[in-house]
Amino acid sequence: MEKSRAERLMANAEGLDAIVILNGGSPFLDSTFWYLTEAAGGTFEGSLAVVGRDGVLDVIVSTLEEEAAASGKGNVRVYSTRIERDNYLREALKGAGEVGFNLHSAPYSMVDYVKRTAGGIKVKDASSAISATVSVKDAKEIELTRKACWISSRVAGEIPDLLFEGVSEKEVAFRMDMRMRELGGTGNAFDTISAFGANSSKPHHSPTDYKLMKGDTALFDFGTKYDRYCSDMTRAVFLSRPRKILERAYETVLEAQTAGIEKYMDGAPAKDADLAAREIIDGTEFKGKFIHSFGHGIGMDVHQDISVSPKSEQILKEGNVVSAEPGIYIPGVGGIRIEDTCLITKNGCERLTDFDRRITFV
Repeated sequence: MEKSRAERLMANAEGLDAIVILNGGSPFLDSTFWYLTEAAGGTFEGSLAVVGRDGVLDVIVSTLEEEAAASGKGNVRVYSTRIERDNYLREALKGAGEVGFNLHSAPYSMVDYVKRTAGGIKVKDASSAISATVSVKDAKEIELTRKACWISSRVAGEIPDLLFEGVSEKEVAFRMDMRMRELGGTGNAFDTISAFGANSSKPHHSPTDYKLMKGDTALFDFGTKYDRYCSDMTRAVFLSRPRKILERAYETVLEAQTAGIEKYMDGAPAKDADLAAREIIDGTEFKGKFIHSFGHGIGMDVHQDISVSPKSEQILKEGNVVSAEPGIYIPGVGGIRIEDTCLITKNGCERLTDFDRRITFV
């Protein structure tokens, strides 16, 4: 019988008697709560998910979230008073000594609350166990990610129809966001980057009123969520022929992405993909212009703890979902980035996002 997500989490949590996932008020909401409970909705502010050594999941929620919690996994404990919540927490942690928390996201005040309420526990960092668990996707997660990637891929294919001389970065970003919702997306994975001309040399540019001109690069980094799972992709197209240096940069980035993706497979060092892409770029006139890592993990959060960088010590596993996004950035001229969401498989990888990567002139 396949292990539950809670059971897989504890299998990765050597030495811990329990793990507590905390949801404070916004923005201190931990996606691990929804990962474990698989709840369809809900805000769950002030809620706790407690996983015992045996993988039993207790979900402690207020009456406000009772129905939402009932749609998911775990033993739902509904409280209406602070005293009731305290008692459920003590019961769930009875006999536990070393208790793990996601210290990358848990508010100090709530960790302190659990420590005081349960009494006698030792606070430990469970973030590594959490990362190791959520980074290997099960079949349901892969299917939801496929749907998110299908939506963003459709929108990518429509980008050329949105571009004309005089349209602004803000206008195109808005239309792309609306289109992702029309196709079934449940929200943006992150704020859409729409960057024209010289603005495209800024990897994290925020859309402005700048209007597209002939010869400009039009770069878009965007993604949707589908039932909480993210897609992430980037495409750069040109309004008519750009400067030759940008065409050369495009072909170099495409070659670098292809070289990096060829290194994506189960058991491969994560750094190999970055190093392969970086070798391509640094062997050209664009040496030093690839200023970020090749990729990162993707799941309920668009950035999860898989680092595809030159210094990464991680090993890729079948079921990882990672980005592949080399880029070249030339200040004052423009930038090129090509990004896809990829699923690591036993013998390679599958690109889940799909739109023609060849150079495109509108």
